[in-house]
Parts: sequence; structure tokens; C-alpha cells
Amino acid sequence: MLHDYDPADVLKSAEAVEVFLNDAFDTMDAPHIAKALGVVARAKGTTKIARETGLAREQLYRSLSEEGNPTLETTLAVLKAIGFRIASRRK
Repeated sequence: MLHDYDPADVLKSAEAVEVFLNDAFDTMDAPHIAKALGVVARAKGTTKIARETGLAREQLYRSLSEEGNPTLETTLAVLKAIGFRIASRRK
């Protein structure tokens, strides 16, 4: 029997979230990054993240889907709510 795999189920620690997000950001693929942020938001509790960011839950789901295109403001708000920030580094 096959089971649905949800990566949100394994993002239990800050270290796991950090590795997951770093991998997503390393792709430089905006839809993939948005979806990864959505996975982390689900792992942390979408309702809680929506409340902390001041965004509607539905807006958060839409923005952080593979088809979504979150603004930089939304991205930064979500990262702040989950305890992370964007940092730059050279290749």
C-alpha cells in the first residue's frame, strides 16, 4: 500500500527547517521556494503563521503554493514568523 508523503511531517526541528529552506533557496526557482515556504508554514501551523503575519489563511495558502507568487513582503513576513531571515552569500 502506498502512503502519501508530506514533507511537513518531518520538519520537527529548526535544523530540519533550515536545511529544507536552504535547499529550496539554492534552486533559485521562485515557485519551488514558495512551495517550500508553504510546506514549512503547514509544519508550523498555517493558522498560527497567518495570525503572526497578518495575512488571511487563504491568501497564505494561495501565495505559498507552487502556482503562487508571494511578494517579498509576504516572504519576509513568513520567514520572520517561522524564525528565519534571508541572508546573502557568494557562490
